Amino acid sequence: MVVRKVGKYELGRTIGEGTFAKVKFAQNTETGESVAMKIVDRSTIIKRKMVDQIKREISIMKLVRHPCVVRLYEVLASRTKIYIILEYITGGELFDKIVRNGRLSESEARKYFHQLIDGVDYCHSKGVYHRDLKPENLLLDSQGNLKISDFGLSALPEQGVTILKTTCGTPNYVAPEVLSHKGYNGAVADIWSCGVILYVLMAGYLPFDEMDLPTLYSKIDKAEFSCPSYFALGAKSLINRILDPNPETRITIAEIRKDEWFLKDYTPVQLIDYEHVNLDDVYAAFDDPEEQTYAQDGTRDTGPLTLNAFDLIILSQGLNLATLFDRGKDSMKHQTRFISHKPANVVLSSMEVVSQSMGFKTHIRNYKMRVEGLSANKTSHFSVILEQETQKNTLSSTRLFVVSLMTSFGSRQMHL
Repeated sequence: MVVRKVGKYELGRTIGEGTFAKVKFAQNTETGESVAMKIVDRSTIIKRKMVDQIKREISIMKLVRHPCVVRLYEVLASRTKIYIILEYITGGELFDKIVRNGRLSESEARKYFHQLIDGVDYCHSKGVYHRDLKPENLLLDSQGNLKISDFGLSALPEQGVTILKTTCGTPNYVAPEVLSHKGYNGAVADIWSCGVILYVLMAGYLPFDEMDLPTLYSKIDKAEFSCPSYFALGAKSLINRILDPNPETRITIAEIRKDEWFLKDYTPVQLIDYEHVNLDDVYAAFDDPEEQTYAQDGTRDTGPLTLNAFDLIILSQGLNLATLFDRGKDSMKHQTRFISHKPANVVLSSMEVVSQSMGFKTHIRNYKMRVEGLSANKTSHFSVILEQETQKNTLSSTRLFVVSLMTSFGSRQMHL
């Protein structure tokens, strides 16, 4: 039997299949480690104009280091396929456990809900929304701990807004504002899905489950459901606050963390220590020979200061960083400022992606980012401090974030 290999990985059985990708079991021949390999057809994503979305997804997933989120190790590519190497989770789906054993005990359901909220909150802090949360996308490791998987429908907010206009996800778990096709806040919609999941864990069945879609959508829109009598009062209260059909008044994750029922037996997840993440493989995997030729022969600027990272993850529109750089000079201005409508944590996360794609190491603390490494031509020292200002007018109140970028030469560190 011929064993198929991709790089250092031997491929095995198919363990999952979706619209745009197939997932296979694989093994690292150098370490013996088992992994999951997501295989994406390159022509499919190019034809459907999904290249930028996939790049954004992979870039952020490589930076995500949380015990409750499936880890992305690296990306490989051939002329026709893109191979995404993921952590292999052996405990199966949480959904299967519910189907097999029925509803969980209150304490076990609460434990998984703790881990779900920890993982989702972390991803939201990076500016990433899942948009398809359901028990089928919640895996269990060998110790029975929860791992959030399948970020195939997630995307960074584009063009400086957090309102998403794509209806994604499984109907039974999606928020009413998602079904309305009027645009929605991805973070708030994820909270609704977390509430449905909590209900399913404790009841063993869905709060909204109808044979025909119009009736299902109507009940979701009005939040027409009832909790079983065996639900504790605290659990009922929390679920009712989460499954609020009005996204403006729906409970936030910060408020969930203060809830009395939630806090019982809660132990915060210990975050994994920082490690440098290289994004070179992500961009190399999507390089197309024809596109490279076009870039060299076309009118694109190919000066010594390369900003492909900004274009590749489509962050320039949200942050508008292009004006900070002067390609006619070897260095940046001594001090530059720009304004972003994005929250400080999203600005930092976005700049982290860009900095690491350019080969720098990053360290974040107290809304300051230190980036270490050499610039393309000389050593540079950058310092960026995020300051929040609120600008009001008679029609609205707009919160702005001012980022100051200061440079000095002769140092091997860059502060963002």
